[in-house]
Amino acid sequence: MSAGLDLGFDDAQQAVADAVAGFCRDRCTETVVRAAADEFPFALWRDLAALGVFAIATPEGDGGAVEIVAVMESLGRAVHPGPLAETTFAMQLLPAAERARVAAGEAIVAVGAPPLLPWAPIAGVFVEVAGDAAWLAAREGAIEPLSTLGGEPWGRVALLRRARLAETSRAQALAQIALAAYLGAAGRRIVDAAADHARTRRQFGRAIATFQAVSHPLADAVIALDAAATLARVAAWEWDARTPPAAMRAAAARLSASRAAEFAAHASHQVFGALGVMRDGPAYFTSRRILQLVATPPGPTPARAMLLASLGL
Repeated sequence: MSAGLDLGFDDAQQAVADAVAGFCRDRCTETVVRAAADEFPFALWRDLAALGVFAIATPEGDGGAVEIVAVMESLGRAVHPGPLAETTFAMQLLPAAERARVAAGEAIVAVGAPPLLPWAPIAGVFVEVAGDAAWLAAREGAIEPLSTLGGEPWGRVALLRRARLAETSRAQALAQIALAAYLGAAGRRIVDAAADHARTRRQFGRAIATFQAVSHPLADAVIALDAAATLARVAAWEWDARTPPAAMRAAAARLSASRAAEFAAHASHQVFGALGVMRDGPAYFTSRRILQLVATPPGPTPARAMLLASLGL
């Protein structure tokens, strides 16, 4: 990697980020995010697909991992619901017909190792993973719905393998990068909300933002999130350039973002106090989405295992 690498977005990449951010401001409002915990917003998902974001890094698209990061930073800031990292993974592997359905938002994709599968109750395309192998699959029998921390629809399902897909390492790395970018931006959203609260909430005649026990953890969270965002962009650049450390950097980015976002959620809850755990409060839906994603990494191999393997450990 060049010491002079410019990690800023170019004009085209920034335009992508701005377009998705504008879409989220108009369509993925806080009301929509809250409602998504009870019913998945299929219309929102189809409209997001219409922007072309799911097809960016596919043969039909004209982008790569850096463009994926530009999209995911905007989606993470809005806490946009849906299997975003899983879709990124699947779009690298699916045959053309299924890829077209997912890219158009006509089918939700469920990725994982059965019997427990995220997004299975609403999925129309299934990808089974085992180690570094993946298969296009079909469900057998009924799906048993399960509730989750983030309000996402999971289910127990049996799958029938239909076709072996390509080797998964690059798809897996891209999914890790996508999730890292999303988590970093979601973490920054909750920290910014906590900082705004700290500037207006008063105790002992002073804004609580003036207390070191409040301001220092938030500052530490911002530093960690900025570092994670930088690492995600480095990993994206290396994925596009096909450099040898790309897989390791992607796993490191995902771990860094997970740790930073989780810390940001905890630090913010300390600032909000009881307000933070209220369903109608300013942090509830963001923090539980973060914690759900931290607990369930996408792709066939967890980031920690992938990182250790890349180091020969």
